[in-house]
Amino acid sequence: MPHEQFCYDSAFSRNIGWVTRDEQAVLQGKRVAIAGMGGVGGVHLLTLVRLGIGAFNIADFDVFEIQNFNRQVGATLSALNQPKAETLANMALDINPDLDIKIFSNGIDEQNLPAFLADTDLYVDGLDFFAFDARQSTFAACAKYGIPAITAAPLGMGAALLIFMPGKMSFEEYFIWGRRSEDEKALRFLLGLAPAGLHFGYLADRSAVNLAERRGPSTIMACQMCAGMTATEALKILLKRGKVLSAPHSLQFDAYRNKISRSWRPGGNNHLLQKIALMIGKRRLAKLAQSPSV
Repeated sequence: MPHEQFCYDSAFSRNIGWVTRDEQAVLQGKRVAIAGMGGVGGVHLLTLVRLGIGAFNIADFDVFEIQNFNRQVGATLSALNQPKAETLANMALDINPDLDIKIFSNGIDEQNLPAFLADTDLYVDGLDFFAFDARQSTFAACAKYGIPAITAAPLGMGAALLIFMPGKMSFEEYFIWGRRSEDEKALRFLLGLAPAGLHFGYLADRSAVNLAERRGPSTIMACQMCAGMTATEALKILLKRGKVLSAPHSLQFDAYRNKISRSWRPGGNNHLLQKIALMIGKRRLAKLAQSPSV
């Protein structure tokens, strides 16, 4: 219910300057779909709400647990065992009570994707790294319906970003997942997101990587960087101004190493450099699988 003290123009007035008043009104009329309300998804939502976007479709079937506290903005003691989607929706409404926010509390699947993506201007990927089937289906649907899509990965203490625009290279054309195994999809996703691999080399404890349990280390810094990079690209896409570099271009920024890299991989994972990286990656995975520490 709208709050008597809330005024949209006042709440987002400090955006004016970097956007015009007319552009802020455009953002108010946009709808963004976000699947996943965990590490990156929750901070994506709250960042885009503070940008002034007026409508969202959000999806997540999970609840908050204590191990989420290090990185997930919705994870608090009061939210333990509470649904992520409903918790984040309430946080968003506490910023802008006029939001039009639709909650898909059972997550996304082939059946509800048309409804989840209906009338959306942009899709933002907040799914768990290992949610391969859901991610593959969602990006395929975005390509089918002509919806711009962004995925940003929190890697180490930095972020990698890829954009898929209607009529240009699709997610499947870039990553070339097909019907490959989950381990192969994981490797192709990781190397495709960040061809420069800026995050490699400063992992302090290899035992934190457990392939069998689909678990790896994470940081809040990386999640927040993902949200900043994603929201900036979302602004450019929704306002149709500024240069948008879509796949096969990718961007990685690593704050720990103070480095930024823009990669260009025509053919995606079929690019010669990617094929070499995939071969090396497979050998490293084999060694990790044999290590007693994982």
